[in-house]
Amino acid sequence: MRHLRLFLSILGMISLLFVSMPGVFAEQGAASTPVIKASIPLPQPMNNQDDPKRPGTWFLGATPPNADPQKPPIVFVQGLHGEAQSYWWGETEYHGPNDMYALAYQNGYRTAFVQLYDASGPARNPWNNGQLLAQTLQKIYNHFGQKVNIVAHSKGGIDTQAALVHYGAYPYVSKVFTLASPHHGSHLADLAYSWYAGWLADLLGRQDEGTESLQTGNMAQFREQTDSHANVSKNIYYTSAGTSWGPTFSALWFGGSYLSQYGDNDGLVNVWSTQLPYATHRFTANLDHDQMRKGSDVFSKISADISRMTSANIPLTESYSTPSKDQMNKTAAEEILAGGPLSEKKWVEENISIENPAKEAIISVWTKYKDTQILLISPSGKTYSRSSKEYRQHQEKTFFKGAYQQLFVIPNPESGTWKVKIQSQKKDAYFLTTHFTGTSTMSVQFDPTVKTNQSIPLKIELKNPEKYDLSTIELQMRIVSTDKKRSTLVPSRFNGKGTLTPQLKAPAQSGTMNVTIEVRGKTKEGKPFERNETVSIHVAK
Repeated sequence: MRHLRLFLSILGMISLLFVSMPGVFAEQGAASTPVIKASIPLPQPMNNQDDPKRPGTWFLGATPPNADPQKPPIVFVQGLHGEAQSYWWGETEYHGPNDMYALAYQNGYRTAFVQLYDASGPARNPWNNGQLLAQTLQKIYNHFGQKVNIVAHSKGGIDTQAALVHYGAYPYVSKVFTLASPHHGSHLADLAYSWYAGWLADLLGRQDEGTESLQTGNMAQFREQTDSHANVSKNIYYTSAGTSWGPTFSALWFGGSYLSQYGDNDGLVNVWSTQLPYATHRFTANLDHDQMRKGSDVFSKISADISRMTSANIPLTESYSTPSKDQMNKTAAEEILAGGPLSEKKWVEENISIENPAKEAIISVWTKYKDTQILLISPSGKTYSRSSKEYRQHQEKTFFKGAYQQLFVIPNPESGTWKVKIQSQKKDAYFLTTHFTGTSTMSVQFDPTVKTNQSIPLKIELKNPEKYDLSTIELQMRIVSTDKKRSTLVPSRFNGKGTLTPQLKAPAQSGTMNVTIEVRGKTKEGKPFERNETVSIHVAK
């Protein structure tokens, strides 16, 4: 199930601070968590002092007493829903204060920090943020009188590329080091824009441009527009990735579990999504998405590259390969989705079919209100509630920022029909996901970019068709089109070999369409079976 906790501050996933005494850490890294030293001056806004959160504000870090003019200044660019202050020298989400600024200061770097549109309102797409960043980079370049190097976390790496490649800011920058940037999008963003998530998203009003831009279909288009552009070769790029899911049962942990069906990930972004064909992939480390912006975790890994204008002659510690088409365009559907409105004080009941042994089932419900009541009832009649040890609750900070996620982590769930009962004291909406681990049931292959009015190739395949009564298996597709209108296609049947290539046509309007694929039927033992998958497809003119 598109177990999204990630919906988490995947994208939220961010905040930070400053660090300890000069000389404690060598530039090549910090061996332990630094001690915060209050004497390190905070960065100060160079404009908009009356409102430092205003987009376009930029902050100048204090000049270190050991400032090295041979080291290019560093400009830090934060990710989705981020603001400079909390992101780079405030608290991280899970790992204490961020010492990135302090470590840069201690090691003699001059620094600057930028405020993009996300700081004071809904997140904006890379085009809006990129244009603003390009203007700001020119001001920073004029201040220092030399080119800068950029360190960008998460979506900040994509905004940076938009600024350099499409808005002509490349003359102000030498090198770019992206930290866990979803250059090929995140399946969590796809989930946020799926059919069943729509009711909750509409209620929250949180489907912003920034989140929408991170759908894999949108990023496929961005890559086509960017990677072949003449300006892409004007700067040197480095990429990096993480593979930890953060603290157990945290938002990142749930995002990591969901994204695991697509490969290794840091709780918000898959490793394959962080890579670029013309970049040096400098490292993949056992770090979560939150740690990937923390100085004491990554500064030692990036310092040799950002300490000079030219490329550092550093041996690669791992091999790099461009993400394969299968990695990006083939999904392993191990989830069930549902969603809808909630009337005041009325119970809604959803059924979840678990037909095969699974290592774990993660059943999540997102709602607007924290006190919405959720009950989970097993096939044998056992009831799980807030008081159960399997229960967790979080407030979403990324893709569904502001929503509350309640979930149950059920090891070795029993087969049969599970029931989820939901009741709210206020008008609300819900998005229900069930994600299975330890199973391999169905795969979906598709083309993430197509032309308007073009036929869209899809291939849906059951991994072990001999286990199912194929005469009962039915396919349903629910579409959120490029104009945001919803439609449901007429159901179709699988062939005798367990594969289906349904006919789907791209709309006449360009944009991104989100397709939820539903497969239902019975096993040969007569047990109900269901799997869903959500794919994002960009429709170009």
